[in-house]
Amino acid sequence: MPTQFENATTRDLPPFRADHVGSFLRPESVKEARLQLQEGKISEDELRAVEDDAIRDLVEKQKQCGLQAVTDGEFRRSWWHLDFFAGLEGLTKKVTEKGFVFQGVHTRAESVVLEDEIGFGEHPMLQHFAFLKACAGAHTAKMTIPSPAMLHFVLAIRNEQFKRPGFYATEDAFAEGIAKAYKDAVAAFYAAGCRYLQLDDTSWGGLCSEEQRAALKARGIDPDGLAKRYVDIVNAAIADRPADMMVTMHICRGNYRSTWFASGGYDPVAPELFANAKLDGFFLEYDTDRAGDFSPLRHIKNQQVVLGLVSSKTGELENAEDVKERIAEAAAIVPINQLCLSPQCGFSSTEEGNTLSEAEQWAKMRFIVETAASVWKPAT
Repeated sequence: MPTQFENATTRDLPPFRADHVGSFLRPESVKEARLQLQEGKISEDELRAVEDDAIRDLVEKQKQCGLQAVTDGEFRRSWWHLDFFAGLEGLTKKVTEKGFVFQGVHTRAESVVLEDEIGFGEHPMLQHFAFLKACAGAHTAKMTIPSPAMLHFVLAIRNEQFKRPGFYATEDAFAEGIAKAYKDAVAAFYAAGCRYLQLDDTSWGGLCSEEQRAALKARGIDPDGLAKRYVDIVNAAIADRPADMMVTMHICRGNYRSTWFASGGYDPVAPELFANAKLDGFFLEYDTDRAGDFSPLRHIKNQQVVLGLVSSKTGELENAEDVKERIAEAAAIVPINQLCLSPQCGFSSTEEGNTLSEAEQWAKMRFIVETAASVWKPAT
């Protein structure tokens, strides 16, 4: 056992030593019901009943795996981000001319458009969380939503034709409007009983990529300035969260049908993101060399770092000793008790899901729980 593991202990607060990003492969019952709804064969209420049953079953499977935090698998969503955005005031989901490209694989052609000032009101995901919390029982109910920086990225950066509307007089006003809506969201989820909130964000994957940074510069956008703005937006959004609410951020380089859209280590963003974001933890993709080495973790302060060393893109099971060796490498930079273990991303960021089976998915989760248990022991 590596010497770094000698004082490794379990953790009772999120993020947990064995954790996960949130989404799981949609069962056939949910896929079929969503198709039937599109064809007009069932109602929204009938779809919800199917989703309810599937989520109850999913939560039990997570508990049986030994996980301390459970999610609803994002079973009620089509996209990990657009469904949440479309539930905000001032935004509408729309069909676009083309989808986003992941290594030659095209997503469905959908996005959101900004039609009025952004706000958080009677968002449907508050009810989604309430159902999850009721299913979770004594376990921690974890809510996952796209980050406020990701909203800016989708609206104003990914859409190269975006023009700031007149109801936001300045770029600062636009950023402040996003942060205010999210501040209201954080408060609403807390009031609903959420104590573990995860902000998902792939914009940082783009800001890690030298190719994409060059493309931004060619458009007159400073990637370092954008990184600072994004940290400011996130910090403003979570500034008023109560002390007993843990907020983490998951960062990856794309996850659509087991493909990806960006490569590059965390070096370009680490001095700003890791040092200045007032988050309680980071879920970091580290399953391939596309994410670089652990050296950028030297910028981490007191946050937990959840190492995404287990791939959710393939069914091939990792080797436990190899994973432990990598945890030991990271522990040479960040203290072992600031580290945790998870998949590098969700198993189904969109309803299509990744190219592995449900059996392989659960084998991965059991592997994570068992590996974490062999590294971090209860304090004596």
